[in-house]
Amino acid sequence: MQNYRQPFNVRFWTIAVTLHISVIAASNYLVQIPLELFGFTTTWATFSFPIVYLLSDLTVRLQGINLARWVILMSMLPSLILSYVFGMVFEYGEFQNWDKLLTFDSFVARIALASLTAYAVGQLLDVKVFDQLRRKGSWWIAPTGSSTLGNAVDTLVFFFVAFFASSDDFYATNWVEMGLVDYGAKLLFTLIVFVPAYGLIVRALSARLAASDRHFN
Repeated sequence: MQNYRQPFNVRFWTIAVTLHISVIAASNYLVQIPLELFGFTTTWATFSFPIVYLLSDLTVRLQGINLARWVILMSMLPSLILSYVFGMVFEYGEFQNWDKLLTFDSFVARIALASLTAYAVGQLLDVKVFDQLRRKGSWWIAPTGSSTLGNAVDTLVFFFVAFFASSDDFYATNWVEMGLVDYGAKLLFTLIVFVPAYGLIVRALSARLAASDRHFN
């Protein structure tokens, strides 16, 4: 596929940051809603969070790795705040009370910190791997390789930071199994849905660029 990179513009950067924050906020809500999948319990966030990887890979493709890194860094603080707020005022997807924000919950704070750490480490790794692989071979190698590795590290960091030796006995006992199920489901969904989606979007952009070149030649 043809390399399609636009010059930097503030509008693109603003949209990218907004989308990152929106996906993370939605995922922190959806993570509270359980889902039975092939006999295993996961959450709806399994299918929303991988959207961030699609956004990051497209950003590297369109604007380069430096802008992609800035998008990640500028999304971190708002994501941390929203993760804590959503964890406090929602329980199993049901709104509780704004008054809960007047108290401090160390368990929720640890999950919010885990979400921030996993996002930063996983995304920065993803854009680095994608940038290295996109120059090699077929179009699908870069998004497949970067998403596979990025999701693995993201999942490990999140479940370890959030639940290792947790004050909640259930999570302290089952965090490894939960992490494996979560990663397996995210990886399957990424390969089936988001890698093909990336290919379709890049192909459409390449066709648009080719049409533009013909128009000006």
